Amino acid sequence: MARTGNTAVSRQGLAATVFLAPATLVVLMLLIAPLAMLARYSVNRFSPTELMVEAFTPENYVRFVTDPFYVEVLRTTLFVALVSTALCLLLGLPLARRLARMAAPWKGICMLAVVLPLFIGSTVRTVGWMILLARGGLLDIASAQLLGSRLDLMFSATAVIIGVVSFNLPYVVLTAQSVFEGIDPQLEQAAQGMGAAPVRAFWRVVWPLALPGISIAAVLCFVLSMNAYATPVLLGGPRFQMMAPLLYWEFATNNNWPFAAALAFILMATTLLLTVVANTLIPRRYRA
Repeated sequence: MARTGNTAVSRQGLAATVFLAPATLVVLMLLIAPLAMLARYSVNRFSPTELMVEAFTPENYVRFVTDPFYVEVLRTTLFVALVSTALCLLLGLPLARRLARMAAPWKGICMLAVVLPLFIGSTVRTVGWMILLARGGLLDIASAQLLGSRLDLMFSATAVIIGVVSFNLPYVVLTAQSVFEGIDPQLEQAAQGMGAAPVRAFWRVVWPLALPGISIAAVLCFVLSMNAYATPVLLGGPRFQMMAPLLYWEFATNNNWPFAAALAFILMATTLLLTVVANTLIPRRYRA
């Protein structure tokens, strides 16, 4: 009987391997191979006349680490990403929890309101924020009339954070809403029935159950913020630098493919490192 069971398991494993093999090959060709080529480019040298010279040198990475300008760009990118992620969680989690407890038809209407901005491109939404935040725009005129002073938000970190939050907030709400919806409300009711206050019942019962899913929403928001391109370019202006626009500038304008490849790997490594660190900070008992 045991041998028969092992044979069945082996056949199932072989069938799963054969079934997944084509998709694995596609991933290797479309993801691993370009990354390997990019890694090779990042250790080449740049020449103004020959553009990319075959070499094997870490000078592109050394240039990034030793140049205060590039270090400041990375610091700015991390600041925008962390602040945007914190604001998205602060604004999105209460909304997601309320949506999870709504009844039809209001739940469907509110979900549509959350999803609807995703049908509009990020560039179009950013242009809308430019109209609102620009000098002489709606917010500027309202501030002048109500506060007696004008807002100078365009081409600043504040404008970029506003744009990034508006783009990432629906993703956080949708992810967290599905998490809260999967938690049985009777658990919280049972905690309250045993004498726990609503706030205490939430933090001791609901929050530990929702934390793994909330961490996924935070990671998604952080990755999108780190790699934002249109929003920093349009709302930040030429003087406000983040990693994605800088990478494009080096690649398309300066034609410095080796340094652009190094920037891409530094951005990817920083994002992955902070994501892993954030994941390890979650207590193991919450991830179990």
